[in-house]
Amino acid sequence: MQIKLTKAEKHWILYDVGNSAFILLVTTIMPLYFNSLAEKAGLSSVSYLSYWGFAASAATLCVAILGPIIGTITDFKGLKKPIFLAAVLLGSLLCFIMGFITDWLLFLIFFVLSKAVFSSSLIFYDSMLVDITTDDRLDYVSSQGFAWGYIGSCIPFVISLVVILGGPRIGIPTGLAMTIAFTITALWWIIFSLPLIRTYQQKHYVEHSKNAITDSFRRLASTLRHATKHKKIFLFLLAFFFYIDGVYTIIDLATAYGKALGLGSTILLLALLLTQVIAFPAAITFGRLAQKVDTTKLILVCIFAYLGIAVFAIFLDTQIEFWILAVCVGLFQGGIQALSRSYFTKIIPPEQSGEYFGLMDICGKGAAFLGTASVSLVSQMTGSINAGVGSITVFFLLGIFFFIKASLTK
Repeated sequence: MQIKLTKAEKHWILYDVGNSAFILLVTTIMPLYFNSLAEKAGLSSVSYLSYWGFAASAATLCVAILGPIIGTITDFKGLKKPIFLAAVLLGSLLCFIMGFITDWLLFLIFFVLSKAVFSSSLIFYDSMLVDITTDDRLDYVSSQGFAWGYIGSCIPFVISLVVILGGPRIGIPTGLAMTIAFTITALWWIIFSLPLIRTYQQKHYVEHSKNAITDSFRRLASTLRHATKHKKIFLFLLAFFFYIDGVYTIIDLATAYGKALGLGSTILLLALLLTQVIAFPAAITFGRLAQKVDTTKLILVCIFAYLGIAVFAIFLDTQIEFWILAVCVGLFQGGIQALSRSYFTKIIPPEQSGEYFGLMDICGKGAAFLGTASVSLVSQMTGSINAGVGSITVFFLLGIFFFIKASLTK
């Protein structure tokens, strides 16, 4: 297999570099900023984690409902690029505006909107994979995307971190430093989207019809029926629903969880930066391993690893343990996401990639809704943050069960 990336593949990967800056902001600086707003409003640490979890759940629920419909529409010839562009522009604008908000409730509302638009852009982006590379390179290119996204997002993050932590020493107040951080992220997101927007060509598509909207709903209904009848696709989506729940929940709540446990903001940010750095070579390694080892076996390894991470998180209460958690997440985060994306691309009809990735997003975002909601509810009911995090182990166990069944199905 050719290792050198094509121009189309490079431009597709660059969007991962751009959008990953936003997701790193969401998982690190954003919850810390919300925590400061929540403290000023007199919210407790448990309430802070719960509200943040509910907001993340609301964002994912929005995409789970709308994603398949929008994804189906983008499968029509010539529509994927303009709709993708609209999502990028709107998402980055919302990100920019958030840097000026000082009310905790209004901040949460804009967080839900920006996260929903961001997640929608990923449906279109993931479905582009089938157009920019060949079947034998799917695992490799998908892994490269996540890998460069992890390391590339560190650049705006480090710049933002320097401004936030060092700003007060040179006369930059915290509020202005946060505004600068959000602005840097929004610009980074747009700039690294431009190569893909400029050169992407939709090769697999469905021809336009007179009643495009009505037909998109009909096609979506047909796809749902087909997915449930196609046992391998159905079982994989079911498995993905459960195991990606834990992955997204850990990503969404890592910083909030550490903060609620009383860990320092600087330590949290540095630990999560370490996660990104480790995830870079780890994701590339999984992409190369997929050329020699069956992808299903590698995905199973990642799911079992995350099950161990979730169990470990139940007992986490010290700074060194959080560092260990960050390293473990970095080792498997890119692999499980990249290989799941490429594996799914292999088993679906290429001309309906938008529809099917919309369905996959229902599973991913719907699961994330349950995961964050589960952590929030159990934390409030028991008064224990660790117990809340422990609730996601059940989802990994179910994911393992259904993925094994899917891998054994022809």
